[in-house]
Amino acid sequence: MGYKILSKKELCPNQFEIVIDAPYVVRNAKAGQFIIFRADENGERVPLTIADVDKETGALTIVYMAVGYSTKKLAALEVGDEIADIVGPLGAPTHIKKYGTVVCVAGGYGAAPCYLIAKAFKEAGNKVYMITGARTKDLIFWQDKMKDASTELFITTDDGSLGEKGFGTQVLQRLMEQEKIDYVIAVGPMPMMRAVANLTRDKGIYTEASMNPIMVDGTGMCGACRVTVGGEVKFACVDGPDFDAHKIDFDEVINRTRIYKKHEEDCNLLSQGVK
Repeated sequence: MGYKILSKKELCPNQFEIVIDAPYVVRNAKAGQFIIFRADENGERVPLTIADVDKETGALTIVYMAVGYSTKKLAALEVGDEIADIVGPLGAPTHIKKYGTVVCVAGGYGAAPCYLIAKAFKEAGNKVYMITGARTKDLIFWQDKMKDASTELFITTDDGSLGEKGFGTQVLQRLMEQEKIDYVIAVGPMPMMRAVANLTRDKGIYTEASMNPIMVDGTGMCGACRVTVGGEVKFACVDGPDFDAHKIDFDEVINRTRIYKKHEEDCNLLSQGVK
C-alpha cells in the first residue's frame, strides 16, 4: 500500500510542495526530523526534511526541488497518485526549549524545514527571528507561513528583488549588535551554515546547523552521511541532523560532497555514452 498524494503545488520554478496521507509517520514526527521516500518500487532512497505536519489529519508536507532522477519522478506524480514507500520520522528532533531569543537562518530550500522549527520555538515561548534568503524573489516561498511561525520575518535576496539585498548573515550580524541572541540555527547550503557559525563563534552564541550530507540508508549503517564534530565522527542520519555548528568540520563535509557530485556527474555522462 502506497502513500496517497493529497495536494501538490509548484511553489517556485522547479520547487514543489506536496501533502501526503501518512498518519503513521506524522504521529511521532517532530521539528527537524526527516523521511526517506521511494517514488516507486524501482526508485532510489531519497531523504527529505519534514516541512510540516497535521497531527489531526495525518497529513505530511514535504518541499523539494526536482533536480535528480528520483525527485523528477516524484514531481511527475499528481494528486491521487501514490508514493511507494516513506520511512520516518528519522533523525533526532531539533532541540526545542525556551532559550529566550532565537534566530532561524534559512537559505534556499532550507526555508521549508525551518518553518516547522521556528514554529516549535515560538510555541515554546521564545522570541523568534526568521531570516530566509535566496538568489532572487522567484525562489522565495511560504512568506505568510513564515510570518505566522516567527515573531519577525526578514527576507534577503542576492539581487535585491525582494526584501533586503545581500545575505542572511548581514541581518544576523545586525540583530546580534542590537540585542542579546541566545540561540541560532542555520538550515541550508553548507557555505551559508559555515558563514553563520563563523559569525556567532566569537559572540559565544550557541549555534546549531542542520546537516544535509549524502545519505543512503538513514539508519547509520552505511556511513555515507558521516561528519566530524568536535574531532569525533558522527552520522547525520542518527546523531543529527542538528549539530553544534562551532564544532563541525565544514571543510571536510564540503569536500566530500564535491567528490560525490563529481562521481554522480561522471555516472550520468557514462549512461549517456559521453565518456
